[in-house]
Amino acid sequence: MRRVQGAHWSLRAATAAAAALLTCTAACGSTDAGAGGEGTGESRSASPAPSHARFVADIPWSDGGRVGMYYAAGRGLMEQHKNTAGGPWSRPRLVYATEGDACQSITLKAFGDTVTAIADWGVYCADGEPPTESVAAVGTRKLATWDTKSTEDFDGWEKAATVPGTEDLLFTRSSTEWLTRLRWSPTGGFGEVEDIRRGNPS
Repeated sequence: MRRVQGAHWSLRAATAAAAALLTCTAACGSTDAGAGGEGTGESRSASPAPSHARFVADIPWSDGGRVGMYYAAGRGLMEQHKNTAGGPWSRPRLVYATEGDACQSITLKAFGDTVTAIADWGVYCADGEPPTESVAAVGTRKLATWDTKSTEDFDGWEKAATVPGTEDLLFTRSSTEWLTRLRWSPTGGFGEVEDIRRGNPS
């Protein structure tokens, strides 16, 4: 009788050992699957996604590069760029500092290696109210340098364009009565804002 009980005990022990072995095998299988997942993650990280914020605007620039800008609450206008397609993004640069409430859009335009930006701020500006603070910005020297000009109590610049026959750029805003413009040159930077009254309609 003791032999039978001992045999039963041995059988239970063997069964428990087999169950433990199966559990270990399953766990090891899970570990291998996890390692496979980590390997996949490492494979993805070998080609990392571009490191940049959510841009309000970004455009092609230079030979295969891109430049993007966004508003940082309580800081101002931020810029990042990359020089080649697939290349790394530059570190965020504060182009213009302000604690104003940002508007909804930013206008970017490239003229060869030079990039212009128009950005606006104002109370309730994001809800459609006109801005009260507008900045014109020009980036040069592979965007290592940015010139800026802020205009207060102004509805904002509409566009930037080249001045024929020169390397100058002209920011403008038009109305039925006035042409407001701001000129930038590579040697002198920004000039003064000019308001030019349009001729009286005939």
